[in-house]
Amino acid sequence: MTTSLFNSSLSTLAPLAGSSIAKQAMIVVGGTIGLAALSQVAIGYPVPTTLQTLGVMLIGLTFGFRLATATLVAYLAGGAAGLPFFAPFGAGTSGYLIGFLLAAALIGYLADRGFTRSWLGTIAALFAGEAVIFGLGVAWLSQAFNMSASEAIAAGLTPFLLVDAIKLALAALIGKGVLKGAEQFAKL
Repeated sequence: MTTSLFNSSLSTLAPLAGSSIAKQAMIVVGGTIGLAALSQVAIGYPVPTTLQTLGVMLIGLTFGFRLATATLVAYLAGGAAGLPFFAPFGAGTSGYLIGFLLAAALIGYLADRGFTRSWLGTIAALFAGEAVIFGLGVAWLSQAFNMSASEAIAAGLTPFLLVDAIKLALAALIGKGVLKGAEQFAKL
């Protein structure tokens, strides 16, 4: 076993919860609240970006398929029920929200299968998740606002490329650190 700061024998947090419904519920509720909080953090001007995608990537990377999917379903259900979970940017975000669910599930699926054990695999999984989010978000914008593909890309992708590349790198670092920290904590 390597002693690298970011390498862990855990591929997700799911093994730490085991079959305990209470532990799994705590992970899902904690992830839902954390994602709701990150959704409210807006950075940038004139086009603000939130930390939602960072949260989605971290949830997929660290929770695995089942817990990530449950967390995003809880997040979407809470927001749909009127809880202040979603970013305050109004209409046109439904494609991104659906993309969040599918991206977290995809990243979690890949993490469960050990794909994210390497740095390259982690970056590839996170990039695939981002592609799902932006693909669905841009498609939804195009349909909802009757935009051409190039207009939707200019409005819903281009302004976020640099910031989301940074969030992707942060998700990789934080996610690997969380897994390593959880592994060390579990040994106590």
